[in-house]
Amino acid sequence: MSVTPCGFTRTPEQGLARLRWADGGWAVEGPGREEQELHALRGLEVEWPAEQVPLGGLLRLAAAGIPLTAESAAPWVPAELAALLTDRDWLGHAADGTPRSLADLRREEHSVRLRRLAHPTGRPKISIVMSTKRPGMVGAALARMERQRDVEAEVLLGLHGVAFEQVRAAVEGCSLPVAWVEAEASVPFGEVLNRAAAQASGDYLAKWDDDDWYGPRHLADLFMALSYAGADVVGTTAEFFYLEPLRATIRRTTFASGASYPSEVWADHIAGGTIMLPLPKFQEIGGFPGLPRAVDLEFLKAAQQAGARIYRTHGLGYVLRRGLSDEHTWQLPLAHFLKVAANQWRGFRPSLLMEAA
Repeated sequence: MSVTPCGFTRTPEQGLARLRWADGGWAVEGPGREEQELHALRGLEVEWPAEQVPLGGLLRLAAAGIPLTAESAAPWVPAELAALLTDRDWLGHAADGTPRSLADLRREEHSVRLRRLAHPTGRPKISIVMSTKRPGMVGAALARMERQRDVEAEVLLGLHGVAFEQVRAAVEGCSLPVAWVEAEASVPFGEVLNRAAAQASGDYLAKWDDDDWYGPRHLADLFMALSYAGADVVGTTAEFFYLEPLRATIRRTTFASGASYPSEVWADHIAGGTIMLPLPKFQEIGGFPGLPRAVDLEFLKAAQQAGARIYRTHGLGYVLRRGLSDEHTWQLPLAHFLKVAANQWRGFRPSLLMEAA
């Protein structure tokens, strides 16, 4: 397992500290701190030495999720890293304690961008499996899959009580390979997913929900987390919700009980629409349970019973759509989401990492 951002803290308790080159290595100014203690900082301000020095220690901190910044970059710093370090827009947001505050979110977005640079990955072959009862959603869902970067993707479409003719135009207009199966509406949801997943040819299987939004690096970020954590199953937090009847976006960082709901942790709960794992592990677990509801929950239980380790990464590239409770397999009233909201904004206001998906 490589360096990971496990333990990332959304709301820092301390301000910026200085990061300097001293005695042949990068060191944080002040009393000696363990790497995990640095998560309590808002970030580290880099001070460059006059001479060129190795960047490995600095990149290790970026890989650990520590936000790094610099007023300028030394001429020998690679351009991509220099651009990230000198992008200080995130520092312009003050934590004012209001539901509309963006300070913590912008800081975490900056951290994720640095992680991506510090954890380079290849282009994995990923089979995206999606079951739908809503033909009108298929075109938009396929378009979001097409936007995925740094992966080689194929689509496995389960048409649940939907005839192929209803989605033919969307499927034939998709630039990705699409395999599809038709199933009667009476077939359990989990079984439809399994019939679609049986056609997978990728190395990894990723579950996708037809009505949610996914940022263009959603799959690449999942693969990055799977790689650095050494996990068997990975997924994101269910953190951002767009409440359609209210035309509002909320972000939750706690459970309804008030317990913390962190990212970058080993966990038994991940967002069902973001489950990803190696295809052989999926087959070893036995596929999705053939149930009409609670498929994700029961799959994760089965994964744990099979000894799989589950890792929850950041949820900034994923937004769940919520309408009236009877429209979703996960049935909770809108009042529940307002209760758990740490942030609330009018309109569709996802993370910047969604790139206005």
